[in-house]
Amino acid sequence: MADLVVLYKTPKDPAAFDKYYFENHIPIAKKLPGLRKYRVSKGPVATPGGPSNLHLIPVLSFDSMAAIQAAFASAEGKATAADGPKFATGGVEMHISETAEV
Repeated sequence: MADLVVLYKTPKDPAAFDKYYFENHIPIAKKLPGLRKYRVSKGPVATPGGPSNLHLIPVLSFDSMAAIQAAFASAEGKATAADGPKFATGGVEMHISETAEV
């Protein structure tokens, strides 16, 4: 398995971000070829030491790193990537890695 972890930093307007993300972005991203699971953080994001500068953490699971790369090379992947600047006003980081159950 492999995961794409997206770290959305606190946007300028959190309510507008949430509305757009859940009503528009998720339906686009759920069309990614090879997507196995799509999870998002629920409620405020925190650190062990207190509040975080992150607003939302989605985790998208695929069969492999190659599957993630193929998904984002597709038309659906390009549409998903192009949609990000429409709502991610606080900034975003994306990380991909292979994963294993331990």
